[in-house]
Amino acid sequence: MPEQKISIRDMADRLGVSPTTVSFVLNGKQKEKRISEKVAKRIIAMAKKLKYEPNHMARGLRTGKTKTIGLIVEDISNHFFAHIAKVVEHRALLHGYRVLYCSTEDNIKKARELLQMLKYRQVDGFIITPTASLENEISMLLEEKRPVVLIDRYLPGLPVSYVIADNFTGSYQAVTHLIKQGYRKIGFITTTSGQMQMKSRFDGYQQSLHDRGIPYNEDLVLRIPFGGARSNAPRTIMEMLEKQAPEALFFATNYLGICGIEGIKKLGMRMPGNVAIASFDEHDLFRLHDPGITCIAQPIERIARKVVDILVSEMESESDRTTTQIMLPPKLVIRGSSAGRNNS
Repeated sequence: MPEQKISIRDMADRLGVSPTTVSFVLNGKQKEKRISEKVAKRIIAMAKKLKYEPNHMARGLRTGKTKTIGLIVEDISNHFFAHIAKVVEHRALLHGYRVLYCSTEDNIKKARELLQMLKYRQVDGFIITPTASLENEISMLLEEKRPVVLIDRYLPGLPVSYVIADNFTGSYQAVTHLIKQGYRKIGFITTTSGQMQMKSRFDGYQQSLHDRGIPYNEDLVLRIPFGGARSNAPRTIMEMLEKQAPEALFFATNYLGICGIEGIKKLGMRMPGNVAIASFDEHDLFRLHDPGITCIAQPIERIARKVVDILVSEMESESDRTTTQIMLPPKLVIRGSSAGRNNS
């Protein structure tokens, strides 16, 4: 026999109070409704003892609020997005919200389906890492007056709040560092995605080369499809290394950086002796690898905290919402993988 769920009425009957009183206390309105602290403590203790779980959808129908946030990221298994999700969840709980999170895998069809699912679940607000071509869906959320904050990337032209890292500057710093270490033939490994953060990282790569008089060479740019990154990327990177013989490589994401390390090792090459490398995004492997991998570390905790705070402010504001757009500086973390030739 499945265990029967405890209802507000069950608790009210056991405590000898009205269901309304129980509901007010469980929704944090005891002071507003002038319910005594003694009664409130009894109700909370009973809820814990009986392991009461609120029906968020039913409450949403009554109040229009479910105290839930929908978080849509590109890939929850990725170190960057997993860290984002963890901080978002912790920060949201401090505000009294729970988080439903899911991954798009950079697939527009899946992204649209996930948005519909979260709307059906009546989440109070959305934190979204948008895929390309999701502008119409996000515009519709804004027209419906639903609170939305974008994270990791933004959509140009949309009046929507976002918190991102300065991708252009991070990429520029990493490539400039490689140039200062004596490398001029620098390859750039990225994805085929047309998303703004990838475009900004590519622009930073190009601008750094230009500012130091190094001609741009399209043959040194490798674009790998998102879905095939982990399975095919090491072999593709190995082929580029053998054919183009770059002196250094800059990876646009940490998972591509890991694929690059795998390819370099399979070729029996040394870092930085045969090829120096740096990557956008930090990863535990980069810290533990020997040599350590130079990277651009995004301020993940600051990004996640600000996203939640902005969204909660929008969800709980009774006035017209303002658009808040924040770009935070990343940090260049220099390790042995990018050492100059005289030091390698």
